[in-house]
Amino acid sequence: MLKVDRLEAGYGSGKVLFGVDFQVPKGEVTAIIGRNGVGKTTTLKTVMGIVQASSGTVSLDGLDLSRKPAHEVVRAGIGYVPEGRQIFPALTVLENLRVGQRSKPKTWTEERVLDLFPNLQRRIKNAGHALSGGEQQMLAIARALVTDVKVLMLDEPTQGLAPMVVQQIGDVIKLLRSEGVAVLLVEQNLNLTERISDRILVMSKGKVVETLSIADFKADAERVHRQWLTI
Repeated sequence: MLKVDRLEAGYGSGKVLFGVDFQVPKGEVTAIIGRNGVGKTTTLKTVMGIVQASSGTVSLDGLDLSRKPAHEVVRAGIGYVPEGRQIFPALTVLENLRVGQRSKPKTWTEERVLDLFPNLQRRIKNAGHALSGGEQQMLAIARALVTDVKVLMLDEPTQGLAPMVVQQIGDVIKLLRSEGVAVLLVEQNLNLTERISDRILVMSKGKVVETLSIADFKADAERVHRQWLTI
């Protein structure tokens, strides 16, 4: 289980997170929603060690990862797919998969992730820049998986993608959940969020202001949208 407790962080003298608390259980999808600028991406980056926490703790299965560098967070079992994918455009699909591996994966092998994404198998020798936007997103997810993740964090994975690709990525996330992977998702597509999530975290002004089961969220979606999502 990923546990975040009283997490505070920011950029320079500007504070963004003000005591963020949540848990992401094994085999569940937890989605973070909220208006732009409330700290969703900063939360993921701070968990990952890309942004330094000023206080609070991050732990995975009891292992304290607070203020650890990103490469140690990856080794502990947390993978991160940032907004914008950030694959290596000059490297092939296979090279992108291998570049981040510290050792040969035991669970999410190259063969297994290529079975998960048949498009990548067909384009294994193509450079990243030659892939479609959807294929690049699939590659970014596959690259995170081959680090043998226990927790996969996704920041806007369906942004700008065609509906069919959105459906495919949603199906992959559901499969990962069934395999015991904990997924922390930042996503503006509420239809997708409702379809694949077990729990919703609502953020406002650098804090988690509501934690809802997906059933409670669906029952109260109009009020949540009006109170926390509209401008």
